[in-house]
Amino acid sequence: MLRLRVLLQSNFIYYGLLILTLLFSFTFKYFIKLESKYNINDNIITGKITKLDYDQERYKLEIKADEKIIAYYYPKENINLELGMTVLLKGELYLPLNNTIPNTFNYKKYLNNHYIYYMMKVSNINILKENKNIIYKIKNYINKRINSFSHTNSYLKALILGDLKDLEDDVYKGFQINGVIHLFAISGMHINLLAASLIFILKKTNIKEVFKQIIIISFLIIFCETINTSASVYRSLIFYILLSINKIYDFNISTKNILFLTVFFLTIFNPLIIFDIGFQYSVITTYGLIISIKKKKNNNYFKNLLRVSFIAFLFSAPITLINFYEISLLSPLNNLIFGPLITFIIYPLSLLTIILSLFEPLLYFLLKFMEHINLFISSITLFNLIIPKVNIMFYLIYYFLIIFYIYSLNKKYLLTSLILILSLKLKPYLDNNNYVYFLDVGQGDSALIYNKKESILIDTGGVYNYDVSNNTLVFLKSLGINKIDLLLLTHGDSDHLKDAPNIIKNIKVKNVMLNNNEYNDLEKEIIKLANNITKTYQSSFDFKIYNNYIGKDENSSSIISLLTINNHKILFMGDASSDQESKFLKEENPKANIIKLGHHGSKTSSDPIFLEKIGAKEGIISSGRNNRFNHPSPETIKTLDKLNIKYYDTKEKGTICYIFRHNNYTKKFYLP
Repeated sequence: MLRLRVLLQSNFIYYGLLILTLLFSFTFKYFIKLESKYNINDNIITGKITKLDYDQERYKLEIKADEKIIAYYYPKENINLELGMTVLLKGELYLPLNNTIPNTFNYKKYLNNHYIYYMMKVSNINILKENKNIIYKIKNYINKRINSFSHTNSYLKALILGDLKDLEDDVYKGFQINGVIHLFAISGMHINLLAASLIFILKKTNIKEVFKQIIIISFLIIFCETINTSASVYRSLIFYILLSINKIYDFNISTKNILFLTVFFLTIFNPLIIFDIGFQYSVITTYGLIISIKKKKNNNYFKNLLRVSFIAFLFSAPITLINFYEISLLSPLNNLIFGPLITFIIYPLSLLTIILSLFEPLLYFLLKFMEHINLFISSITLFNLIIPKVNIMFYLIYYFLIIFYIYSLNKKYLLTSLILILSLKLKPYLDNNNYVYFLDVGQGDSALIYNKKESILIDTGGVYNYDVSNNTLVFLKSLGINKIDLLLLTHGDSDHLKDAPNIIKNIKVKNVMLNNNEYNDLEKEIIKLANNITKTYQSSFDFKIYNNYIGKDENSSSIISLLTINNHKILFMGDASSDQESKFLKEENPKANIIKLGHHGSKTSSDPIFLEKIGAKEGIISSGRNNRFNHPSPETIKTLDKLNIKYYDTKEKGTICYIFRHNNYTKKFYLP
């Protein structure tokens, strides 16, 4: 036993295990080809419902069958689905898509990292077996109980189940910008809070320590089984179990090495867990707190809390920047405000409200109070730092500097690490290229023109049920863009400007230009939000704007624009009709190498005479996959083929990028 203790106290073992863990995980991810057990032609799946979400129109289900599958079902008649049910699904399997706007969330990669390879559009569901599992019965009861609360259910879902999707967009974005969104996710905080509460209760008993820990661990396992367990929760649970074993058997393993051992066990069980963002946050932040806790202590509670918050910020900042490209420098202070409020007041009160609904009014009042604070702080953008996408090696160097600072308490390492982060903002200013991105916004239009001096966004896209521009905003930040010099909205159709308000609210827009037709409700909303509505614009690009068309409808009133870069000309046609093309040709006699075809390749645009006269060799079509208009039309494609114009469609190529270097240009596609 003594030899075992000595062996377990060797740091060499744990660093070796950590290296082996990383090698094993990366080998599993990049060198072992994981394949689905299903074929895309399979149309009948039988399995158990393990996750369920219903939004009054559609069920989203996670089915545990031969492998996990995400299924979507629009019920034609009333059907009551519950967790734990065994069901037979009939429908069509399809593959999830990659992110077609660069540097944004990749849903396909996310699903694959959770061993999900297919999604299913369900046409019919048959319930084969009702749920009899006690854990699922508890889950179903909690879900029904939470849904019974009319005012606080979105927060109860977040705090009790870790489901944040029902939080209002501006509230969610506020918490995210303020750096406190992690406080709502089920995480180590919940495990630690529950464990501490149980320890406090069991201290008053005469139960032996080993049995106390067995009771606590059993309760924590049941808790984890009844919520939507995340990777960070698994990390916290295994970490607590190993700490308990270490304490009971007096192995005297350091807390840092217990963390390494936790990572090792979890990765052996699930090699892809280290690619989970929540797991990364949990492990790296915990590591930072562990190595800093003995270095400098203070008897002042608030100073200690601020220090903990600051260390957590230092270690979590790179993960935030790698994924979202923006952090708030106020995050450590924000956690001082929201941390105790959520941890010690709102979360316990939420649990109490689930048991006794009479506490809901008090909970609702506190949540609204917190919302107002959140929105106020998030509106202070002065301290928001946008860092473009850079090589991960910069962040590895940053971590080495921060670790040196923690161990030496030499502030020069801290200062150097912060200077390194700030220096990354210089990346866009060192790039002399010009870029034109035709963004894949589904059945809509959006294009970005930018270089180190200026950024112009032509249209924003916009679909019925969600903001496609959320991806555009992340993409802009990944380029280091913190302002739009001109938001050019070609006309008033929603597929071109519905998301303009979301853009204006979330990034500085210096100028907005609308066409000369009568304004509709969307355009009036934009006018209220915009700082400056302009009819003229001086660009550092050779960029001509033709905003003098007033036609019989919005399409024939589209703004047309012409960009010239190093003698290469790109013509942006909006939704211009054939009549407008003819008029434009007579008045301006334009020439262009590349044309963004009018009206998504519809037969009402792209007249053969017009295309031949402008002399374009390449055409861009912005259309959505499976769009109900069947854009682009066969007539347009036939015209392009006849004129030998090579065309690229966003529904097939994803976002299309033109990179202009000196007198040449290259193209890049972000395929679905």
